Amino acid sequence: MRLALVSEHANPLAVLGGADAGGQNVHVAALAAGLARRGHDVTVYTRRDTPTGPDRTETADGYAVELVAAGPRAEVPKDELLPHVADLGDGLRERWDDEPPDLVHAHFWMSGLASLRAARGTPVPVAQTFHALGSVKRRQQGLADTSPRSRIDHERRLCRDVDHVIATCSDEVAELRSLGLAPGRASVIPCGVDTDLFRPAERRDPDGPPRLLVLGRMVPRKGIGNVVEALARLPGVELVVAGGPAADALDADPDITRLREIAHGAGVADRVRFLGGLGREQVPGLITDSDVVVTVPWYEPFGIVPLEAMACGRPVVGAAVGGLLDTVVPGRTGELVPPRDPDALAVAVRDLLADPDRRAAYGSAGRERAVACYDWRQVVEQTETTYHALAASTDRATEVAR
Repeated sequence: MRLALVSEHANPLAVLGGADAGGQNVHVAALAAGLARRGHDVTVYTRRDTPTGPDRTETADGYAVELVAAGPRAEVPKDELLPHVADLGDGLRERWDDEPPDLVHAHFWMSGLASLRAARGTPVPVAQTFHALGSVKRRQQGLADTSPRSRIDHERRLCRDVDHVIATCSDEVAELRSLGLAPGRASVIPCGVDTDLFRPAERRDPDGPPRLLVLGRMVPRKGIGNVVEALARLPGVELVVAGGPAADALDADPDITRLREIAHGAGVADRVRFLGGLGREQVPGLITDSDVVVTVPWYEPFGIVPLEAMACGRPVVGAAVGGLLDTVVPGRTGELVPPRDPDALAVAVRDLLADPDRRAAYGSAGRERAVACYDWRQVVEQTETTYHALAASTDRATEVAR
């Protein structure tokens, strides 16, 4: 199939760890690469956010990335991109005029709007993965939510107008139903993990202090501040925090400043190390050099870090929200605690650190679960099956219309 993956703000070639560069970038890159390996012609379309550089890049993984002009040729926070979505849709339509794709898979709600605009009046089916929902974000963040006020209405429209929704977890489907998604119009296909890259290994410094790892974006909703607060109840434990800007830019970053202030206030600044953004190839070693991986977001559409930790044979202490309710099995691969609860987090971590046999058992079970349920090869196959079914149903509908 000739496949178009639209990811308006999450370029799969972007450096990870920034405010708007995280799990969606990883997901789109891995899905595109996996589909290309299965013989599909895959192009990822994303908004141009640089003034120079090629419009099209052929990647070593067999897929292409095309930049589409829409708004300033500069970085724009994703919550400010809505005024440029129409231009993105028109740009996509121009690219597809001569050789349209067989199917479009939109990633994030604004990509869905642009894709529907580009595919209007054509038989090209549009699949939608939201990655995050405005209804959940508004409920969790309240007045701190910076999304456009019309976001939820647009998501309701997408639930009505796209041909199919690919949700990443069961919790998301319930939320989509509340937005009006009709029964039978969604499939649950999780995010995946590269179980060849993320593999178990021994700590390189086994005699070092007990070590926790937090990995991801530094934005408040990721709950990293709660982990720092919990550290005050865990004497002798070290916390490594990876993500955010490059190491030489940490001092100027407001989120790092906020987290450092929390650490100083909690009296644990000497036990917290901020590494900054790192290359993806460095992440497996970071995970295996830790004893427990902690990921306690206030809400989380899916969450790739728990899968990476499980694939590396490390136990996870996560928040009981969103996709973590599917991926982490309490008492088997890790523990789940309420979000925004440093006390409960500290208890769960303390108990795990005190029981090396349980950590090893959780790690082994986590690796087994990652390979059996979340390996990217399986995720790509499930997605491909959904694409074929969607394309076939669209073809049938077109024939009936004739």
